[in-house]
Amino acid sequence: MHVPDGFIDAPTSAVTGVIAAGAIAVSLRGARHELEEKTAPLAGLVAAFIFAVQMLNFPVAAGTSGHLLGGALAAILVGPFTGVLCVSVVLLMQGILFADGGLTALGVNITDMAVVTTVVSYALFRGLLTVLPRSRRSVTAASFVAALLSVPAAAVAFTLIYAIGGTTDVAIGKVATAMIGVHVLIGIGEAAITALTVGAVIAVRPDLVHGARGLRQELKLRVDGELVDAPAAPAPAAARTSRRALWITGLVASLVLAGFVSFYASADPDGLEKVAHDHGIDQKAEEHASADSPLADYGVKDVSDARLSGGLAGVIGVGVTVVAGSAVFWALRRRRTQEVSPAGTDL
Repeated sequence: MHVPDGFIDAPTSAVTGVIAAGAIAVSLRGARHELEEKTAPLAGLVAAFIFAVQMLNFPVAAGTSGHLLGGALAAILVGPFTGVLCVSVVLLMQGILFADGGLTALGVNITDMAVVTTVVSYALFRGLLTVLPRSRRSVTAASFVAALLSVPAAAVAFTLIYAIGGTTDVAIGKVATAMIGVHVLIGIGEAAITALTVGAVIAVRPDLVHGARGLRQELKLRVDGELVDAPAAPAPAAARTSRRALWITGLVASLVLAGFVSFYASADPDGLEKVAHDHGIDQKAEEHASADSPLADYGVKDVSDARLSGGLAGVIGVGVTVVAGSAVFWALRRRRTQEVSPAGTDL
């Protein structure tokens, strides 16, 4: 779904750039209220994990592959505003360092892959939780459905953007049919990855999952015909996994996925690449501005061994993303702390 330079004309790219900048500005404010002392470190890890899993293209049809978009996963784990920022950090790192997704198309990619997927998935997720039993299984099930539908939603968004500013003369009906059809299949993979990840984190630290907050309903007792609040429940048992252990485990998993497992990912073009090639959308594609980057195309320049080159690039990408993401979220958390602290103590 990474849109290259040249697919969308300059005016439309500029407008989506403004939309993306506005969404990021709103998300920066909103994330300050989502991030807590115990969850802020998780946000940087979520960005790194999304980067790593996006390197794992999986086959979805003959000659076509797909990969995680990550909007649903980020929104459910750390909140919708923080989720937009997580995916935006990943897209920025991919565009600048790895020549993946055009720089002039960065606004298109953030709008489509970060904003649309996060907003659609989290709205569906919250809506499903209002009708499902309030349980951890419901969170996992709602995660699956929300992630599944977020991918074709992003395909629809791209189709609309292309209808407005596409640089080639291709019937929009053909683009819509092809994009939505293949991305429904990709959505199944997105849903499986999202549900498995959310379920795994809930199993060990449900208190760190934004979408699982408030699952336990307050108990009521009927006394003399009137409902009253039940006595406070005893404090929950200590978490089975410390935050530090969870963070280290997640980072190691991200490094292994990007540094080793990614070598075995499908080499077939992803959904957008396939549709663009088959229908001529890529006729005016431009060379990436970062094509000469030492990490372009997820390989380390001058390292001849493909396995080693790709693995090193993946490890570097995870490292850079977790540092960049953690810096952003640490700064937001610190800003929130300063805002809620008393202005002064003098009397």
